[in-house]
Amino acid sequence: MAKKKVKRSVETSGKRKTAIARATVRKGQGRVRVNSQPIDIMEPSLARRKAMEPVQIAEAMDRLNDVDIVVDVQGGGQMGQVDAIRTAIARGLVQWNRGKDGEDEELRDEYLRFDRSLLVNDPRRKEAKHQMGRGARAKWQKSYR
Repeated sequence: MAKKKVKRSVETSGKRKTAIARATVRKGQGRVRVNSQPIDIMEPSLARRKAMEPVQIAEAMDRLNDVDIVVDVQGGGQMGQVDAIRTAIARGLVQWNRGKDGEDEELRDEYLRFDRSLLVNDPRRKEAKHQMGRGARAKWQKSYR
């Protein structure tokens, strides 16, 4: 009986405010795509540099061998999406380079040392609007005279 070739891939997600990013890490040629476009053409450049941080750290540690990363992101604003993207990519790379515990401990520790939000979702959300104003804390101005 012929052995079946198992296609290994890792699915991860990242969240920030109302943005949700889902990343798929699989064997490939080292491409990183966000919403079907190369990450290299992401604008503005500040957002691109921030989204590339986990990739650059993994590359420096030689953990990015022949890996394609496909990220789908929706919801939220531009920088919320970027934070969700970087969390999804970092989690995917940690799980892709797994050791005996199911994670790459060395890469995980490096990500945590660099920035904890690479692996941990930011739980903060927008506060709900209350009465008497335009936002959560604003109140209509009141005059007594």
